[in-house]
Parts: sequence; structure tokens; C-alpha cells
Amino acid sequence: MRSIQQKNAEITERGVRVVAISVDPVETTRAHIEKQGFTYTFLSDVPMEVIKKYDLLHAAGFKGNDIARPAEFLVDPTGKVRWANLTENYRVRAKGEEILKVLDELGVKASADETVTVER
Repeated sequence: MRSIQQKNAEITERGVRVVAISVDPVETTRAHIEKQGFTYTFLSDVPMEVIKKYDLLHAAGFKGNDIARPAEFLVDPTGKVRWANLTENYRVRAKGEEILKVLDELGVKASADETVTVER
């Protein structure tokens, strides 16, 4: 997540919006954002509706609590998933450099008119 923050300006220059989704309540998420200095959007999905929709529930994944399985998606404006990175290990996440490389491979440049959303 820090790596994505470090590359956030380069990512957003390409018309991509970074969005993180967590099972944590809003207050917990807000404290985490402030502590880490994140500037991209974080959403709280306490009922795990979106997490379950994308089949990302990691039951009892952290100290016996249900969490979201780490995942990154590039979703185009039509809702089509153009790239996905899924892992079972909550410590393993895509790096900002990897997302930029994928955007290069997809042809999403800084001057692109197309907007792509990264959902976490």
C-alpha cells in the first residue's frame, strides 16, 4: 500500500483512480490513513458485500477474524476487469511499479482519455 502511495501521482496521471476497500470500520480506516499518510481513497466494507462479490473473503484470515484477501484490480470504465492480482497472503500485495508496468502493457498512458480504476 505504501508502494502504491509512492507511485500514486504517476498512476493518477494516467487517469487511474486508486481505491482501497477494507473490512475495517470507518474510524479504524481513518486512523490508519492518517498514521500512514495515504492520500488515495479508502472505503469501509464492514458487511463485506463488495469483498464477497469479488470472492475475496479470507475467513479467519487474521487472528481469527474475517478479512479481505489482498487483491488488486484494474477495472475499465465499462466495468470490465482488465487485470487482477490475487494472493492468499495478506502481507503480499502488488507494488506501485508493477501497476505502472501493467498500465504500460495495457497502453494506458499519461495522456490517455480512458479512465481505469484500481480497486484493492
